[in-house]
Amino acid sequence: MSNCNLSGPLDPSLTRLQYLSIIRLDLNNFSSPVPETFANFTNLTTLHLSSCELTGTFPEKIFQVATLSVVDLSFNYHLYGSLPEFPLNSPLQTLIVSGTNFSGGIPPINNLGQLSILDLSNCHFNGTLPSSMSRLRELTYLDLSFNDFTGQIPSLNMSKNLTHLDFTRNGFTGSITYHFGGLRNLLQIDLQDNFLDGSLPSSLFSLPLLRSIRLSNNNFQDQLNKYSNISSSKLEVLDLSGNDLNGSIPTDIFQLRSLSVLELSSNKLNGTLKLDVIHRLENLTTLGLSHNHLSIDTNFADVGLISSIPNMKIVELASCNLTEFPSFLRNQSKITTLDLSSNNIQGSIPTWIWQLNSLVQLNLSHNLLSNLEGPVQNSSSNLSLLDLHDNHLQGKLQIFPVHATYLDYSSNNFSFTIPSDIGNFLSSTIFLSLSKNNLSGNIPQSLCNSSNMLVLDFSYNHLNGKIPECLTQSEKLVVLNMQHNKFHGSIPDKFPVSCVLRTLDLNSNLLWGSIPKSLANCTSLEVLDLGNNQVDDGFPCFLKTISTLRVMVLRGNKFHGHIGCPHANSTWHVLQIVDLALNNFSGVLPKNCFKTWKAMMLDEDDDGSKFNHIASPVLKFGGIYYQDSVTLTSKGLQMEFVKILTVFTSVDFSSNNFEGTIPEELMNFTRLNLLNLSDNALAGHIPSSIGNLKQLESLDLSRNHFDGEIPTQLANLNFLSYLDLSSNRLVGKIPVGNQLQTFDASSFVGNAELCGAPLTKKCSDTKNAKEIPKTVSGVKFDWTYVSIGVGFGVGAGLVVAPALFLERLKKWSNHKIDKILLVILPMFGLTWIPTDDDEAEEDTEENNSDMEEESDYNEDQNSLVHQRFQGWYCVLCSKLDISKKKVIHDPRCTCYPSPPISTSTYPDSYSYHSHT
Repeated sequence: MSNCNLSGPLDPSLTRLQYLSIIRLDLNNFSSPVPETFANFTNLTTLHLSSCELTGTFPEKIFQVATLSVVDLSFNYHLYGSLPEFPLNSPLQTLIVSGTNFSGGIPPINNLGQLSILDLSNCHFNGTLPSSMSRLRELTYLDLSFNDFTGQIPSLNMSKNLTHLDFTRNGFTGSITYHFGGLRNLLQIDLQDNFLDGSLPSSLFSLPLLRSIRLSNNNFQDQLNKYSNISSSKLEVLDLSGNDLNGSIPTDIFQLRSLSVLELSSNKLNGTLKLDVIHRLENLTTLGLSHNHLSIDTNFADVGLISSIPNMKIVELASCNLTEFPSFLRNQSKITTLDLSSNNIQGSIPTWIWQLNSLVQLNLSHNLLSNLEGPVQNSSSNLSLLDLHDNHLQGKLQIFPVHATYLDYSSNNFSFTIPSDIGNFLSSTIFLSLSKNNLSGNIPQSLCNSSNMLVLDFSYNHLNGKIPECLTQSEKLVVLNMQHNKFHGSIPDKFPVSCVLRTLDLNSNLLWGSIPKSLANCTSLEVLDLGNNQVDDGFPCFLKTISTLRVMVLRGNKFHGHIGCPHANSTWHVLQIVDLALNNFSGVLPKNCFKTWKAMMLDEDDDGSKFNHIASPVLKFGGIYYQDSVTLTSKGLQMEFVKILTVFTSVDFSSNNFEGTIPEELMNFTRLNLLNLSDNALAGHIPSSIGNLKQLESLDLSRNHFDGEIPTQLANLNFLSYLDLSSNRLVGKIPVGNQLQTFDASSFVGNAELCGAPLTKKCSDTKNAKEIPKTVSGVKFDWTYVSIGVGFGVGAGLVVAPALFLERLKKWSNHKIDKILLVILPMFGLTWIPTDDDEAEEDTEENNSDMEEESDYNEDQNSLVHQRFQGWYCVLCSKLDISKKKVIHDPRCTCYPSPPISTSTYPDSYSYHSHT
């Protein structure tokens, strides 16, 4: 009952027909699971349920019915399942589950000795292929394409009847040099889009019946010209593009009379090829020689041969050292795709090229073209993709094909005002770029009539006026790039609830006001660049709900206040580029916010190999993406990152008013490549945990108030190629390592107490000015202060000693000595316990008798007071307050050395920093 417009679910009464042997219900709409009771049909041989909108999980027991020989469950996209181990001596001959959600691995299939057709394409299978697959002698058709299989491909030499082999788009690796010898019935082999390597299997080129060889987009490394004995006269398709093949193109290829597709693009082939040899290939429809090291000679020695050139549909001659348009193309009336990009073609675009009525895709980008040869007259053109970017075209642009979906005119010298009726020609257009030209004037309202527009890029021009509200109201626009123009006014607050915007780039305009609150509707936003405008607003916490945000650039505006969103529940867990530089942000850096920026942190399972770009799909089926770009300050220079790797991370908070210390949470950004905190009021030590940032390439902490020594861990950052620690208060010797001594002295200037290479100031020079502190029994003290203290003490003793014999002066002398010693002794790590007034009045004999006990008591008290007064004291710049419990330093005074005073016991005590 195939294709009978039946609807589901399957009636339970069907399960009572237990003697059924054949069930064919393809092309109906049951929208239901498969009844498990089908496994009770003991005579079942054939089960066809293709394209039935089946749902749920397919019962594994059905696969194990002892009589089952044919199963076809294909094109049920919501049907789940996996393959079980099959019963011994299973009669299964055909197993097709393509276009389903089946997953898992392929179990050992030793028991499927009669299997002839195995189609598991377009599913979610994974793992390696069982070695038992090489023993399937009856196999004729094998399709495992579009899955996630890995490992090596088993040899199929025993499958002598194999005609069709397709492993496209998997993760297979290794060599296949000797895998297919003897498959004399093979008609088609397709292994494209894998990771296969080694030499090409030479046996393929001698198989007598082979019609199609597709090995593109692998890693084959071989000299193509060694295969000069290609004898398969029936070969129709030869696709070896996207490999590492080298050498010249063997002339035998042009003897294959049946050849219709010849694709050798994107290899390393070399030499000069006279294109008149293609006249022998009378069936040729596709010629791909792009992106090699070839020089193509399109001049025909015998002009008469031009008429014998076959009518091709696809001609790809990009990067072939062409200097002019090939003349034979005039007669290619059936051509649909023409790629002459990345050549050296100069002069005008000829008029005849617009008269090719079948032409759908034309790529002339990356040439030296300067103008159009006469007016464009063919208004009935079927041109859908037109790429003229990166030429020298000038004047007024007059090519807006009615049926065009992709138009790229960027990086030329066009200078005109955008026509007011431009929207009338762009009803089918989904991609329009006029970036990097000399356009002027306003954006006309008619542009909003382009209801199918996905990408609109007018960046780097001289456009002015206001951004039309209707552009932000679009429910289809994915990319809006207006950066580097002269737009003024506020950003329209009209983003719809159904906003699908992924890139909004308005950098370097004259925009003011606030970030529109409706932008929070764009929950797919990945790139937000509002840099270098006059936006006056606080940190956009309302965008916290956009969990897809990867790039946020707000630099060069008038943003103010604190950053971080303490009351927001959502997180920017994929945020990888943050640029808040050149604003008026203040306060401390938000450590709690940093905890949620997971993309800045290297996962334990991340091996760093997953390189991808931030891009938006434009023509999903054509593989065309819009590549986002962003301008960042990297290594002291402004750079435009044209392709943003998803593994690239950057944090730039420079030129604001941030204060406090660097939070430890920032040191967890183990994936960070660029960190710029310069021109702020940050203080404290550089954290030793900066050594965690193993991926760091650029570090700028200049023009802050950092003090203390440079942590030695900084010398272990092996990727660091730019460093600026200048204009801080760092002290001590620059750590010695493979990295730090390679930087110029300018990386460290403005730190008066730094010494060592690459600075000219040697660390030994500091001894002449101030002696380096020595350590005795673990207590640091300065001999300069010791000599002053001892002299002061001796002098005081000579003056005060006579007075000790006078009873009435005893109390006074004790008090004065206590005050003196409380100031002097802590300078070199010693302490003094003042004598209590009551104790001073006690009898001398009693004091002597209790001397030993009191000594023990004082020793305990010394320990307590020593905990209070740890560290260094400058006698000329420091004094105790009236309570004798904290030290007050004169901030105008210079004192060497001057490490900070411990605040572990008294947090209100002042930390002291030297001032010159």
